[in-house]
Amino acid sequence: MNQRIAVFPGSFDPITVGHESVVRRALGMFDKIIIGIGQNAEKKYLFPIEKRKMFIEKIFENENKIEILVFKGLTVEFCRKNQIAYILRGLRTSADFEFERAIAQMNKTLLHNVDTVFLLTLPEHSFVSSTIVRELLRYKGDISHFVPKSIQNLL
Repeated sequence: MNQRIAVFPGSFDPITVGHESVVRRALGMFDKIIIGIGQNAEKKYLFPIEKRKMFIEKIFENENKIEILVFKGLTVEFCRKNQIAYILRGLRTSADFEFERAIAQMNKTLLHNVDTVFLLTLPEHSFVSSTIVRELLRYKGDISHFVPKSIQNLL
């Protein structure tokens, strides 16, 4: 039996309520979702990779269909190595769609048996981004509406 496995890739610096919502809503579509925390040496992160992984593990600690893995390189290579057929992406805006569509088409060209599945974010999450949360954290703003409750005290 072939399992329907999806990867939800991102930097998750930090994970937001929008990320959590997309993953939870996609659980019924897949047998397993791997939250893939991408490492990019060129990018400056607020939280080290170990903390980002720990935040995500805390949020999904009671969900047996979710696995959290760290990876370097292209998402399609991660898919190839782990026999993953689906890439899960959340869309907030039409600009997100255009950007993600181009990446999905490139991924399909590089690895023909991988499909990208898009889920629209809930309207109340359409403006939430890790960038906004990082800015709020830098200036000690209220993040309570933007990050999952289970990790708010860890941030």
